[in-house]
Amino acid sequence: MVKSYPSLHPHRLLLRLVHQRLTGCLQVETNLADWSIYFSEGELTFATSSLSPFERLDRHLGRLSQRVPSLGGAMRSQIRSLFDRKPPQSRISPDYQAILRLVEQQYLTVGQAQQLIKEVAQEVLTSFLMLYEGQSEVIERAKFDPYPELCRMELLPLLARNYQPARSNTREMQFGSRTAVIERPVETFVESRSFKIVCIDDSPSILQTIQTHLDEQFNVVMIADPLKALMQVMRHNPDVILLDVGMPNLDGYELCAMLRRHPRFRETPVIMVTGHTGFIDRARAKLVGASGYLTKPFTRMELLDTIAKHLPIHAI
Repeated sequence: MVKSYPSLHPHRLLLRLVHQRLTGCLQVETNLADWSIYFSEGELTFATSSLSPFERLDRHLGRLSQRVPSLGGAMRSQIRSLFDRKPPQSRISPDYQAILRLVEQQYLTVGQAQQLIKEVAQEVLTSFLMLYEGQSEVIERAKFDPYPELCRMELLPLLARNYQPARSNTREMQFGSRTAVIERPVETFVESRSFKIVCIDDSPSILQTIQTHLDEQFNVVMIADPLKALMQVMRHNPDVILLDVGMPNLDGYELCAMLRRHPRFRETPVIMVTGHTGFIDRARAKLVGASGYLTKPFTRMELLDTIAKHLPIHAI
């Protein structure tokens, strides 16, 4: 009998663990396989799944052996024993144990092992992000057997590389049971403009207003789902980000803080858009690294003036 699992949102789940700066392991069980994704302070250290783990590692070692002759077939056959007799209490995956052994026995340098880990993690995450149901559990690092970290990887670039939004002649934005559809010609998505503005807001009316105000001057990208915003921001690499404060699941303050932790967006102007005018709200925006503050409702000139202050030159 096929077991029934709850729905799963892999991108959303991984983003939350990055935001929480998890040190531990995310384990996900499905009818197809099990996944284990290891973190250290919100950064990825390894990823694996029960879908032929030895064959996956052996395939990557085979590619690497073209540059590292010591990784011959005889050596690779020795590490198979780690997969056949995994200690029942160990939470360290056998493929990671195998990589550690190859480094200890000097078959691999640390640099070569780091590249191997990144390639395996990329393959595992590609399949993990396709899941739509599964049972997840987070295991704290204190419950693991001690193990050395060979490398840490920022997860956001890996997520962005695997994020493939649907392309169409319309822009659809999901808001629970409601869908807002904004008609846009395909040509406007590839039009070259001096500056690109990304607007992140869960309100279709606010997005429509901002688009109307800015569309003549800027290349405008609208994002309605805050949980997908990080990947899309990385894809578009904007000059300015307009960020709504009051969004469900992941509010603007949290999202701004996450952007500031990424090297690419430490200096990108982030303007908080909110209906609150209190001192505490402005102080909190400054605390998470916001560059400016725009209060709703706003006029077209107020919006343009605010953006102009944060561009390299006055483009208006």
